[in-house]
Amino acid sequence: MAVSIDTVYQRVLAIANKEQRGYITPQEFNLLANQAQLEVFNSYFYKVSGNARTDADTVPFDEKNTSEGDIKQFLKEKLAPFTTIAAVIGGTTFPTNYMVGSIFANGQEANRLDRNTIDNLNKSSRHAAFRSHPYYAASQTNGEDIEVYVAGNQITANVNCEIITKPTAVEWDYVVVNGKALYNSGGNTTNFALHESEETPLVYMILELAGIVINKPGLAQAAGQKSTNILTEQKQ
Repeated sequence: MAVSIDTVYQRVLAIANKEQRGYITPQEFNLLANQAQLEVFNSYFYKVSGNARTDADTVPFDEKNTSEGDIKQFLKEKLAPFTTIAAVIGGTTFPTNYMVGSIFANGQEANRLDRNTIDNLNKSSRHAAFRSHPYYAASQTNGEDIEVYVAGNQITANVNCEIITKPTAVEWDYVVVNGKALYNSGGNTTNFALHESEETPLVYMILELAGIVINKPGLAQAAGQKSTNILTEQKQ
């Protein structure tokens, strides 16, 4: 379920007004909302990737009682609306994408190995069972992305990959009535495409960014501290 752009904006305004930190215009909000959405979206890859970070700002829920596998699965579910399967062009070149996920060959997910391991594996006759499962490395050929192997031989047919696209840009659309901007649920309004659990992190990230943009350091500090508190509570 998407996150309502109007709900987030109203929460941002309410908190900013409560802190007496000034008004955030719709134009400013839309810019900051898109920046915040992209930052939240990018944070998913820290846990999905093999080089998982352990920073608190990349952990979306209680990690103490949750296995690494569960965390990665949860984040993959968040990425699911942005993920499709596409053919790898010529078995070596990725189609246009924002990010590439898993690689598949002959219907099986391929393992990523470093180049030296692949070179040694391709020459080995003692690892036939392992070599029967697809594996790949970054291509050494200019203009190509990957090289996929099965049983010691590079293959170029039946190679697919997960293509991840960016969330659609959000917009709080409005009409001006008596000099006041009023929410227009139709028109160009576009909600956040992120998982509904991201509503509160989005609110405080936007507030933190707003404090910097409108030169209100107190707002940025207060919002940043709130974000830290939320993450601390999630870790307990």
